[in-house]
Amino acid sequence: MNGLLIGRSAELGGLVRVLESATEGRAGVALVGGDAGIGKTRLATELLAEARKRGFQVMVGQCAELGDALPYLPLADALRDPELAAAVAARPILGSLLGDGSAAAPSSGLTQQRLFGSLLGLLADIQPVVFVIEDLHWADRSTRDLLVFLSRMLQSEQVCVVGTYRTDDLHRRHPLRPVLAELKRLPVVTSVELRPLSPHEMSDYVASLGDTDARELGEIVSRADGNPFYAEELFAAVAEGDTLPDGLASLLMSRVEVLSEPGQRVLRAAAVAGRRVEDSLLREVSGLPVGEFEEAVREIVSRGLLLVDGYGYAFRHALLQEAVYTDLLPGERTRLHAAFAARLTSPAELAHHHLAGHDLVGALTASAEAGRIAERLGAPAEAHRHYDQVLELWERVDDAERLAGETRVAIAMRSALTAADSGDNHGAIVRLRAVPPSAEAYERLANYLWEMYQPDEAIATAESAVSMATEPAVLARALATLARCLAWTHRHAEVEPTGLRALEAARSAGAVDAEASALVTLASAAELRGDWSRAEELFATAAARPSGHLAIDLRAQFNLTRVHYDLGRLEEAAEVADRGVALAAETGLSWSTYGTDLRFMRFLIHYVAGEWDAAEAMAARFPIRVGTIPESVLSSFALFIEVARGRPGVDERLTWLQPFWSDALVTYMSRGLAAEHALWNGDPVTALEHVEAVLGMLEPNDAATLRIAGTGLWAMAELGVTDGADDLIARARYAAAHGPDGERGEMGLEGRAWRLRAEAEWARAHGRSDPGQWREVVSAFSYGFVYEVARSRWRLSEALLAAGDRTGAQEEWTLAKESAEQLGATPFIAALAEFGRRARFTGAASSGGLTAREIEVLTLVAEGLGNREIGERLFIAQKTVSVHVSNILGKLDASTRTQAAAIARRRGLLP
Repeated sequence: MNGLLIGRSAELGGLVRVLESATEGRAGVALVGGDAGIGKTRLATELLAEARKRGFQVMVGQCAELGDALPYLPLADALRDPELAAAVAARPILGSLLGDGSAAAPSSGLTQQRLFGSLLGLLADIQPVVFVIEDLHWADRSTRDLLVFLSRMLQSEQVCVVGTYRTDDLHRRHPLRPVLAELKRLPVVTSVELRPLSPHEMSDYVASLGDTDARELGEIVSRADGNPFYAEELFAAVAEGDTLPDGLASLLMSRVEVLSEPGQRVLRAAAVAGRRVEDSLLREVSGLPVGEFEEAVREIVSRGLLLVDGYGYAFRHALLQEAVYTDLLPGERTRLHAAFAARLTSPAELAHHHLAGHDLVGALTASAEAGRIAERLGAPAEAHRHYDQVLELWERVDDAERLAGETRVAIAMRSALTAADSGDNHGAIVRLRAVPPSAEAYERLANYLWEMYQPDEAIATAESAVSMATEPAVLARALATLARCLAWTHRHAEVEPTGLRALEAARSAGAVDAEASALVTLASAAELRGDWSRAEELFATAAARPSGHLAIDLRAQFNLTRVHYDLGRLEEAAEVADRGVALAAETGLSWSTYGTDLRFMRFLIHYVAGEWDAAEAMAARFPIRVGTIPESVLSSFALFIEVARGRPGVDERLTWLQPFWSDALVTYMSRGLAAEHALWNGDPVTALEHVEAVLGMLEPNDAATLRIAGTGLWAMAELGVTDGADDLIARARYAAAHGPDGERGEMGLEGRAWRLRAEAEWARAHGRSDPGQWREVVSAFSYGFVYEVARSRWRLSEALLAAGDRTGAQEEWTLAKESAEQLGATPFIAALAEFGRRARFTGAASSGGLTAREIEVLTLVAEGLGNREIGERLFIAQKTVSVHVSNILGKLDASTRTQAAAIARRRGLLP
């Protein structure tokens, strides 16, 4: 390879900037595209050299043209680095990629999530690290999914991911196309497209290869058309005295044809193996004696067609391998594939070579085993493809059941389950409906229908599973699934008797997973009835021992945490949450549904208990640049602390979340907190718009209505309007009294507190602020919700002042102020300061009437930022910043920005 990098300084500079950002704790992804031979690998090599100089751990993996036959091939390639041995050994699911898969954990729908989570943990442990994935145009589905996952989940880690791909291979329906389109929309992703070198650059490049006369140089530059690899091949041909044929493929084959007959024989065999091949395997397939084989390889290597690569050889360029492979005769190609198949042991490679060699018996056998291994490795998309290949071959092969090692129905079930595990629930449903009816198939089908929000069909299918079940364990799982499907429907009353049947059947059959599932469903039903002690007991029983099903175990830990939390036992909730978070981390499931929920609960406990520094540290790990609904849910959690502390990143986060406001949970959290954000910034009209949007997404009996109604009534009180206030409190009262089955038992402590808050805000909106009512609210939140106690004391202080109890008002205001300052609740501090100034309370610093938004602007002014920079930081127009600055100067009676900052510091207005 030429030692000079010519014509790529701008592209290399862009990649180095991604490295620099990673060094500063801003993870980045770079996608390098270009035609074959344009210099992608050369550029990546330069970047890796720079990364090593900067102390980065380097990981490199390459995709192969075998495609989906070998899942996670580039990851396995990268993990073989001896420097990573200890980190990989600590994560067995990653280590399983380095063998044949037989030692991998049993397959489950969570296997891929565990694998992804474990890799994320490894990257965080060995940072700073750069991970290069070459030839993404050949990537399997699971590797593409991994790239998307890393692009979205890496946030503040010192990690740089680089992917290279051929643009000339991306036809209109190429599976990488939508992935690239999705990723390039993310600001964390840097896209680099390598253009052809200019004639001047190409002249410099060819001159760097060696001596050549002006005529030859001009011809090479003209023929190469800006492609460095083509130029190298032309230069080599000229140096060897060859005439120059038309086209790159002809040129490449002309260099192959000068080899001896044994050399050509070895090179053709190598081309069938792929980009790389082991020495011993290549020797066996070539059929040459050892001495003759070694001479042939020496000849090939000396001409630069193959490179020595570890224990084998690699083509110098993929284009050369493709040219040699394409030139093979059909019979020759078939025989060579069969020869490789006779000597390989990897089922995935065997399946590939058997199919190419038209050995249908071998292809079916190998595909079935390759599917099972892909399942265990957490590559459901590839497993699904292998199983579908088995089904396609089934009628064309005699004795297929013996060869596959399973019945056709079992393979079809595996195909359906792996389709669902790869995110294709619709495909799973279609395949399960095509399977002969059975209790096992219907139990799975009911689960997928339930997840696709088809409750009536899910219930009917689960009932069919129950009626068809003959084996005790299958019956237990079917009953547990039926109980789960009945919950939150008009048949909710049947949940408990069905769940109890499931529990009895599970314990009788020893089906621990079905027992845990039934316990969780029964506990949820008890909770809905208001039987909190029963719910807590059942959740604790479910969480007491592993069920063998991680999703159920995490679900039990999450729900037990939540019940402790709802009962106000924050210390116990924290202990269970910590165990659940640790379990999720140990198993690589931190980013699974319940792994995420457990982290949110731990965050929420910190938030409620007033441990805001810890809460904010957790929130810093929640993604801002979201692209899916689960990511948006997690991002929404961060708004609790960011809005309460008045952080400037709120607007950026809300901008990213806005496209996901079609999801009820994302809308409830993000728009509910956006309403509070607007209220702190003196914009109750916008707050009401958010509240109305949230209520439009919630069911009338959803208890989440209580908090949103309280926020809406707060906005109405600020506006001095009562129109709609009665409707809002009526909706809150309905939600407090009605669950999914028409009645609601006693709510948890937080729910009861929000109900009282909504009532008090309704009275305030009507101009009636009763100190006794606000004392009830303070008391209700006093189970440990530090922030809400303080906010309620604020309103209690206002009510006491209006009632003429100035001493009591001062006391409540002082307590609220102390809490707000300890929490660092900047907007709340500003509101209390303004109220204290108007009330002339002792110790009230004058805020000069600044709004929370003006304090945000003033904070950045004090940091020395200009209007444009402040606008970019707060996601507002530069003109709007100018208006805020003018208002600040006027309110603080300051003539300059520096003076305003000094006044604000003296008054304690800056965080």
